[in-house]
Amino acid sequence: MREQPPYLHIADVLRQRIADQEWRPGDRLPSRAQLAQECGVGDAVVRRAQETLIAQGVLEGRAGSGTYVAEPRERLRMVRSQYREQTDGSLFRADMAALGKSGTWESRSEAMVPAPPNIAARLDVPEGDYCVRTSYEYLADGKPVLVSTSWEPYSITSGTLAVLPEGGPYAGMGVVRRMAEIGITVSRAVERPEPGNANAEEAVLLGVQRGALVTRIQRTYYSSEGRPVETADIVVPAVSCEIVYEVPIGA
Repeated sequence: MREQPPYLHIADVLRQRIADQEWRPGDRLPSRAQLAQECGVGDAVVRRAQETLIAQGVLEGRAGSGTYVAEPRERLRMVRSQYREQTDGSLFRADMAALGKSGTWESRSEAMVPAPPNIAARLDVPEGDYCVRTSYEYLADGKPVLVSTSWEPYSITSGTLAVLPEGGPYAGMGVVRRMAEIGITVSRAVERPEPGNANAEEAVLLGVQRGALVTRIQRTYYSSEGRPVETADIVVPAVSCEIVYEVPIGA
């Protein structure tokens, strides 16, 4: 078995000291040099251990002040279920309302954006085919909880009132209802979650540290004919949200 890297061992030591309430939320940790001396390692090892715990939401760094134990954050429960698609109206707004919060979002759409190779493959269209790309930032009580980038083949909605997800009479209805309005039945969605780290842009939008742990969900909606009609990359910060999949079981 491979030996645990020193920085992960130190991260575990710091995490345990916090669990033992040697330091409480809001407390400032000793200097990096002091911790390095106490633990018998170099400053660089302590720095990397602290960066790991900051990414996990255990610690927070304050410019010019030091490193502190992070205040506990309420984690929102994001349920992924087939029943979500039966909601009349915005799925996100309904999810947040169930948690007693106000769900809103900001968006920006661009029409006729050439599909890059990975998106073309997911939508089963030729590379460079025009798509409608929409960037979203979703907020709960005004605080960011997830970001998403959606792609739809322009050939599907071109010339209809549903061409822009957040414009026209079907604005904000969501993919399933918008497609239904133009005669397309969305019959299934495929989601692929995987862990990752927030890049610089995502960190700014989500209000987390760069490199913070996130869950990336690659979602694609399919019509009843099996054609992909939308694909999206959803980024959810682990420190503030937990994702739960609800799987129906029946005969």
